[in-house]
Amino acid sequence: MVDLQLTRDALLSSTLNHGLKLLGDRWTAAVLLGAFTGVKKFEDWQSQLAIPRSTLADRLSKLVTLGLLRQQPYQERPKRQAYHLTPAGLKLYDQVLMIWMWERRWGQRSRTLPGYLRHQTCGKAFLPVLSCAACTEKTGMNDLTFSLQPVPALLLPAEDAGRNARVAASGSDGMGLGLRVDRWALMIVTAVVLGCHYFDELGRVLGIASSVLARRLSGMVETGLLLAQPDVADARRMRYRLTPASRDLFGYLVCFSTWASRDHLHLPSSIRPAHKACGHRFVPQVLCSACREPVLPWAVTFSDQPD
Repeated sequence: MVDLQLTRDALLSSTLNHGLKLLGDRWTAAVLLGAFTGVKKFEDWQSQLAIPRSTLADRLSKLVTLGLLRQQPYQERPKRQAYHLTPAGLKLYDQVLMIWMWERRWGQRSRTLPGYLRHQTCGKAFLPVLSCAACTEKTGMNDLTFSLQPVPALLLPAEDAGRNARVAASGSDGMGLGLRVDRWALMIVTAVVLGCHYFDELGRVLGIASSVLARRLSGMVETGLLLAQPDVADARRMRYRLTPASRDLFGYLVCFSTWASRDHLHLPSSIRPAHKACGHRFVPQVLCSACREPVLPWAVTFSDQPD
């Protein structure tokens, strides 16, 4: 039986929730992904993303203000600015690799992303492997248990923001992950992971208006992010379950939540995973599939060819 009040407080005060409010909109996520794949010029972002100039300027300014990007004059055109990731921005690398993985398998932008990663440490093409930092074993959602401990310092601001949930949830803030995943979709996936499978449960723990939640769930079912099945005890109720596509978002969710906790908010997460195999608190670490060494941003190159 799910404790809905506890789950609600944990979701509202989660570092995932607060981090997504900061960086979870469609264009910010797309700009960050571009920065990690080598985009540095305003015109290149605009060309690749078909993003309005004013919107792009706003997102770049926001990332500079947050200290994740820095500006530097072009060598060939000193009056124009290039954008480079800062040391703080590079700490987002694990979650960017998880975005890349999800996009390659499920997204609609795979043709515009580099098709291969090469690990310079071992010299081989590789896939990112989500692992436990304590024991280095490959780890998936089913390998973890979750405990909930709401964070009071984050709960009150989240409750204040929740009063505007109807407006926020009905806005177009898609992350650009296949143009169908946004902050609210990620929070719905997280609620399902924590055991909330029914409409009334999801509405209670997320604080979304019923009409908005109905549209969200319908859209997620239509695009393959959720599976809706009649409940065995009451066929009038629909039970929502994760699909392979939404399960594959787990790597992104846990890496992003860890970044928000450790590097942005400097507070513990209210959703605390533990690794069943080793018994330690789960801290994600991304390893190279070829050499099983940690993947660092300066040791990876992107390519459209396997060799």
